[in-house]
Amino acid sequence: MASMNSSAVAGGNGADTTAAAGTPDIPLIDLRRWREGDGAQRLQVARELDTALRQSGFLMVVGHGISAGLRADIRESARRFFALPAAVKARYTTPVGGRGWIAPGTEANAYHGEAADARRADLKESLTFGRTFRTGDPAIDELWFADNVWPAEIAELEELCERFTGEVRELYYELLRICATAFGLPESWFVDRVRRGPHTLNINRYPSRRETGPPLPGQYRIAPHTDWGVLTILDRQPGYGGLQVQTRDGGWADAPYVPDALTVNVADLLGRWTGDRWRSTRHRVLPPPADAPDEELISLIVFLEADVDTVVEPLAAGTAYPPVVAGEYLLARARAATVS
Repeated sequence: MASMNSSAVAGGNGADTTAAAGTPDIPLIDLRRWREGDGAQRLQVARELDTALRQSGFLMVVGHGISAGLRADIRESARRFFALPAAVKARYTTPVGGRGWIAPGTEANAYHGEAADARRADLKESLTFGRTFRTGDPAIDELWFADNVWPAEIAELEELCERFTGEVRELYYELLRICATAFGLPESWFVDRVRRGPHTLNINRYPSRRETGPPLPGQYRIAPHTDWGVLTILDRQPGYGGLQVQTRDGGWADAPYVPDALTVNVADLLGRWTGDRWRSTRHRVLPPPADAPDEELISLIVFLEADVDTVVEPLAAGTAYPPVVAGEYLLARARAATVS
């Protein structure tokens, strides 16, 4: 089992690391144990997931079945897009929450309730695509399932991304079945409330320090934040300017890295649903490092949501969260992250 305390799988982040001795574990779970195990083995997997989501809100999974070759092909195609002249990329410009290219300087993440600092916009650019789906409700479909804007210059990107997100959604449903088992619910409880929900694929490019120049004080590749929806599934590359997770005592620790493992974390709506039994934990991506001035990283991130008309209220009595409509919550968070 790998954990955030394991130097063998450290994320390789060299700067701005303040990990505490009490850093919670981020376990590595082999999903084949769930798929192929008997009832007792499946229950043990659910218990391990529950422990991880209580402690850190993060885990890693292997045995997920999503091809490393497919992920490499998406990165290679995305690199070709990001290398295009700015004037060409500008044809696909979209705001946060849209479909297309999010230019550098237009997104500033922040923790919920805190104001984003537009002067310290995140040091990244993104390609962002949504789920190809129709609910049959014209108002929902226009807002949440708008047509993707695929760059004509990179013809293969659409097929690659559609295949990838289709496989990630199946993984999402599997993880939610484990979540339901861990929470003592019928196995399909969460899945029944997300099948008509949107998702967003972000292909994030984190440019090198040689390109960005020195970051401003308090500026990051992605500033400290929580994710907004249900679960996030991340395929990341290790680096000096990589992912960190906030510890319970307020410190920061490098997220572990295991080749071919995907990182999974709880987002806000699932945290609310469980009355914070499972933690939607702050995390950040460190600024481009001085120690590796040519380091460029590309992450593939799928933000997975509930049906937008789902009312999310805590499953446990006595928790402080009022009910929220999933779609309204997501829209509010997207507006807060947009640099005007």
